[in-house]
Amino acid sequence: QVQLVESGGGLVQPGGSLRLSCAASGSIFSVYAVGWYRQAPGKQRELVARITSGGSTNYADSVKGRFTISRDNAKNTVYLQMNSLKPEDTAVYYCNGGSALTVLAGRYDAWGQGTQVTVSS
Repeated sequence: QVQLVESGGGLVQPGGSLRLSCAASGSIFSVYAVGWYRQAPGKQRELVARITSGGSTNYADSVKGRFTISRDNAKNTVYLQMNSLKPEDTAVYYCNGGSALTVLAGRYDAWGQGTQVTVSS
């Protein structure tokens, strides 16, 4: 089973950038699709970006053109580059992995601690 740990969050001003990292343990990381999700206070967790084992990507409309998901299988890491950040991007960001359909559904038995992203002046 692959375990994923998120890092890279912080406080940033509107218009700023952050890069989140999702580090995986386990030798079969490369066969997994991985998704970045976020949950803002009082809201449901949502999928913001997804990358398949083959490198295909999908984004939520709210982040399209601003966020870029990528993966480095040699480092067992998936990144989320976030540019032109807005206050509404403020949330706890999580990553998780599995089949492409599992990532799309976002139904997991367990989640990591996530990393807090706060966009504020």
